Amino acid sequence: MKRLFFIVLLFCVCLLQPAAGQADALTPLEIAQRIQETYEKTTSFKADFLQTSSVSDMERRQRRGSGTMVIQKPSLLRWDYVSPDKQVLVSDGKNFSLYFAAENQMIVTPAKEYLQEDVTYNFFSGKGNLLQDFEVSALPGEQPKQGTLAIMLVPKKTHAQVATLNVWVDEGTFLVSRLEIHDHLGSITNLMLFNTGVNKPVPADYFHFTPPAGTEIIEQ
Repeated sequence: MKRLFFIVLLFCVCLLQPAAGQADALTPLEIAQRIQETYEKTTSFKADFLQTSSVSDMERRQRRGSGTMVIQKPSLLRWDYVSPDKQVLVSDGKNFSLYFAAENQMIVTPAKEYLQEDVTYNFFSGKGNLLQDFEVSALPGEQPKQGTLAIMLVPKKTHAQVATLNVWVDEGTFLVSRLEIHDHLGSITNLMLFNTGVNKPVPADYFHFTPPAGTEIIEQ
């Protein structure tokens, strides 16, 4: 399960900016530019999520998880998994902690070192540059759905965990509604986002997590 959570942290999130003109006339590069502008103007993001992950091409076992996530610039984030087991992934700007209730364990690592290696975190938090960091193209085989736009992103520099990232956004707001990440081993993780809210400040203490007494703390 732990590998799943490190993959999930590749997905940190985006926000809204009204579209101008006819969205269905936009090229993939123009869509990417609109998304980039949205991220740069956003200060915080909150959403419920449903996540599914298949392990590999050889073994299509699915894992499912759901919960809530919050990101607040510049480096605060928190994911709370409520199913199938309680897990908390949180960055307070200094440390990045991963708490696994089922294993009575929490892993703590420097936030800066971890997050600066995360291509998609930098992208969705507005720190990266979509057009500079990715090759952008239309999503192959995608059937247009009313109200939704989709693009495919391939990192320009080889990334250890990301081979391809597919992104679906609302055509009126450029708010991401779905992410699909493919890794180099054939595993696919889907993240669906619901009940989103943007630019609402969150108290700083929300990004501090104290595990139950007796939890094993592993510092890396």
